[in-house]
Amino acid sequence: MKRFIKKIYLILFLSTILSFSTVAFAKSNKIDLFQENISNYFSGIISFNKDYTSSAFKYLDKVQFLRNDHSDYNIKFIRTLVLLEKYKQAFAFSKDIWSEDRLLFEADLLLGLDSFINKDYLKATKHFERLTKVPQYNLLFGDFLGNILLAWTKASENNKKDSLNFLNKIPGRYHNLKKIQNAFLQCYFDTSETKIAFEQLTKDEDHLFSRYNFFLANYLLFKNKNEEARKIILQSTKKHSSNLLLKQAESFILAGKNGKIKNFFDCKNPNDVISETFYIMSNLYSTQEDYQLSNFYLKISLLLNKKFTPNKTLLAENFYYQERYELSKKTYDVLKSIGPNYSWYASKHIAIILSDTKGLKYSTSYLEKEFKLLPNHNFQHYYELANFYKNKEYYEESIKYYSLALENIDQNHKLVPKILDRRGTSYERIGDWNSAERDLTESIEILPDQPHVLNYLAYSWVEKKINMDKALEMLKKAVILKENDGYIIDSLGWAYYAKKNYIAAEKFLQRAVELKPLDPIINDHYADVLWMVNKNIQARYFWKHVLSLEDTEKKLKDNINKKLVFGITKNL
Repeated sequence: MKRFIKKIYLILFLSTILSFSTVAFAKSNKIDLFQENISNYFSGIISFNKDYTSSAFKYLDKVQFLRNDHSDYNIKFIRTLVLLEKYKQAFAFSKDIWSEDRLLFEADLLLGLDSFINKDYLKATKHFERLTKVPQYNLLFGDFLGNILLAWTKASENNKKDSLNFLNKIPGRYHNLKKIQNAFLQCYFDTSETKIAFEQLTKDEDHLFSRYNFFLANYLLFKNKNEEARKIILQSTKKHSSNLLLKQAESFILAGKNGKIKNFFDCKNPNDVISETFYIMSNLYSTQEDYQLSNFYLKISLLLNKKFTPNKTLLAENFYYQERYELSKKTYDVLKSIGPNYSWYASKHIAIILSDTKGLKYSTSYLEKEFKLLPNHNFQHYYELANFYKNKEYYEESIKYYSLALENIDQNHKLVPKILDRRGTSYERIGDWNSAERDLTESIEILPDQPHVLNYLAYSWVEKKINMDKALEMLKKAVILKENDGYIIDSLGWAYYAKKNYIAAEKFLQRAVELKPLDPIINDHYADVLWMVNKNIQARYFWKHVLSLEDTEKKLKDNINKKLVFGITKNL
């Protein structure tokens, strides 16, 4: 049915182009130009769908005669213009295609924003009201975005009552987004509820609102409450050590550069707040792996607030996932100008890009050079460089820098057990089991409830046939902590197998296969226990399945081929 509908759509579309071509070119009878229009349109659509934005523009720009009768063309062309930052052309095109009796989300969005930027709030209101009527074009944010833009239009007119009324019209399913907007509205109107509203966000343990510590501190700096802002940044950075924006704010605070934090954002500027709204939308689309739409909203965000350069971090990440490596690298280069934390972060990601495009040796040389340029090395730098080496399987180098990280970190820091775990697994990979066992054991002693560390150490003991009873108890605990992890359940099943408790082993290994049906080792383990409980036909079925899997290594294949002939014997 879908193919039939697509076929009808294509016929209608071709008929539309044919009718235009007949009128436009009947006198000259240029059939080749009609064919060129067909080619340009489809080349543009293909380029758009493949994220070749410049090529999409080149082709779609040549068939603008479609604007009056082809809404899908209009949507793609508007998005292309925004993605290329051709904002003036996007505004002009949206104005040209706009119609009172025809709704087009992208056109009203851009025209409303253009009017808002130019402080024509009457026109902005007209366009933003229409956004609430076309949620089918924007299923995720249709009835949120229109109302929030109307709220900020009323706020810009200093109409607090109507502004809050539009905020309240937002459906309950956007509860967390409403809380964020409420905090910004309180900040804009400078009410006594501002600090409380931000604190309700930052203290919410169920959601990742650590970013809003930055905005709370930013608000306090504008209120000249510098010491209070400093305290919030230092405390939140300690708690959320991986938050790049907070880490950079901490560097600014400690260096007495409060103005740099204030320069990024001002809640008294509605453009800045709306920019943050589009950034949130962009982030959510990125998590859905819709990187093109994420970039569309992010470009709008950056149009509204060019000063908030840290938000380009998301753009660089999106480009990377789109495999637009050169654009990603250029964006990371821009991030380096923000400050030392963003500079090192950008260097690490550029190294990853270079690894993908020029090879591991080149990327490693680049990152080592960037590491030496850091003014002051701290445990975080050592830890992150070690992670890079470990991920690239340079285990000896990773051990060196994990050791330096441990030498330079406060021994009560929450990262200590993690560093020990990662160094321990690196030791294991180079065959230094004594050092690996020492690190993994110490990591668990510091932080006992680490399911993956418990699993790694216990499974290693099972494979070495040592500490079997202790390993079994550790794996039972790991499964309780991570009850749907196929790898940990496999380890528990394999421990039972090693202790010849085949009934318990079959139970857990079957569950592991259900969770990880394409893992060669887990399937092999399950086949082994099936053989031991005299289910030989089923065992052979799973061994053959392992041979068909892409990730099965040669050594395992050779072993399974023997088992298919001889079954499980002591000689295997």
